[in-house]
Amino acid sequence: MPFVQPELGLSNTQVGMLAGGLSLTWAIAAFGVGFVADRFGSRKRMLVACTVLFALCSFGSGIAAGFLFMLLTRLLMGVAEGGIMPLSQSLIAAQVDPRQRGLAMGIAQGFGSSLMGSFVAPVLLVGFAEAFGWRHAFFLAGAPGLLMALLIAWTVREAPATTAGAAIPRKGRTTAGLLAVLNDGNVIRCALISIAFVGYLVVTWSFLPLYLTQVRGYDPDTMKWVMGVLGIAATLFSFLIPGLSDRIGRRPVMMVVPVLALALPLSALYLSVPAWGLAVLFFAGWSFTGIMPLFMATIPAESVDARHVGSALGLCMGGSEILGGVLAPLFSGMAADRFGLQAALWVLVLLAVLGACAALGLRETAPRLVSVRQRAV
Repeated sequence: MPFVQPELGLSNTQVGMLAGGLSLTWAIAAFGVGFVADRFGSRKRMLVACTVLFALCSFGSGIAAGFLFMLLTRLLMGVAEGGIMPLSQSLIAAQVDPRQRGLAMGIAQGFGSSLMGSFVAPVLLVGFAEAFGWRHAFFLAGAPGLLMALLIAWTVREAPATTAGAAIPRKGRTTAGLLAVLNDGNVIRCALISIAFVGYLVVTWSFLPLYLTQVRGYDPDTMKWVMGVLGIAATLFSFLIPGLSDRIGRRPVMMVVPVLALALPLSALYLSVPAWGLAVLFFAGWSFTGIMPLFMATIPAESVDARHVGSALGLCMGGSEILGGVLAPLFSGMAADRFGLQAALWVLVLLAVLGACAALGLRETAPRLVSVRQRAV
């Protein structure tokens, strides 16, 4: 955005609209695709189509000449991206040992996307944009999508939906479809947590680079490495924290980790330390990404009937995007235009507190612990 904003003449509000527009269509697609996949079982084919569309939209972003065209490409990209995680996680839920489900879903949702998207991408694409321009960086970013579509078509297998997901019986469970999903307390709490932390994620990627360059005075080269640290953190925590939850339980992890998200905005606002010191604190604060696979995929999948896993994941991944991914960056952009970029970081503080509060009351779903308690009873 530090490259795109001045060339296209974007206000901070328009920056927020670009992020929020993608999140809006992402949300609609995530829920819609998950619901359709539950009914027709065509997860693999839909996943290939979404991945190809994502790559084409990235190419389209590279040729945008103004705000409206860029907004259109981001809206369409949201349609493509929204279906990818519900489809992927539904496939994993169908085929992975339940005792290792948290680790598997954490790797799928966080490890690859964090290593490549959050670490390699800022470092590589910012350098590429400096050398060749931001438009060519969008072309580079879209190319792997075509390769991934081929690999998915070639290597991914699809199991019947009836073998998927939750195998945790509990008193009072109903299989009344979408109504059962909406009536489940864990799913609703996970959706609320998603609202907070999806918003946190989108606001961070939209406005933290601008804050670092315009307020803290970092040059683009320093900024890219500070932002790249977030990718390293997300890569490590994406399997460490879900793997830990397989052993000690989902609930203890969800009670502690959200609070750590406060470290990032507060350190950026108040600590006058070298860039490397800020990067260390950002690393600690970004540990919250390790619970994203839990509240967006693992816990909902373990909380509902196996036939409705796609709908539950779509609600937590997609429904929450409308409030968190759409309104949070839009509000942050408007606040930044009126009060300065520091207002966007205060939005991060508020979202972290809301996410931590929403985690209170989650019931335990880790198969290892649930089976032990059932045997004890």
